[in-house]
Amino acid sequence: MNLGFPEMMFIFVLALILFGPKKLPEIGRQIGKGLAEFKRASREFQSQIEDEVRKLELETDLKNTIDPPVSLSNTVESQPPALTVGSSAPAAEPTVAPASTSEIAAAASEPDYTVTHSSSSDKAGSYRPDSAGNA
Repeated sequence: MNLGFPEMMFIFVLALILFGPKKLPEIGRQIGKGLAEFKRASREFQSQIEDEVRKLELETDLKNTIDPPVSLSNTVESQPPALTVGSSAPAAEPTVAPASTSEIAAAASEPDYTVTHSSSSDKAGSYRPDSAGNA
């Protein structure tokens, strides 16, 4: 809606004839107040929309930071990477068969180590610390 100078002049003359010279300034003020109120309301509405968009973006960023997308977690390999150049492939780990209860009991009854005492200062094999309390 492009209004040039002739169109604006025609509207002004028509308003002057219809409303008279006393009412025209009052009507102009009311139109100006209405336009200012409309601009303020549209700016407020636009700022509310921008605030909501910012909140949604922040929530999305936080969600992506805390819980990465599922597709990224599926791309990680479960096997360790290959060794460096020139080295052989890692040997497979031996599988251990589960032991029965009787095998566990037999293994528990046998000692894992043998205790031997060797002391040159004591012939009976008992342990005695030196005079300073050192072992």
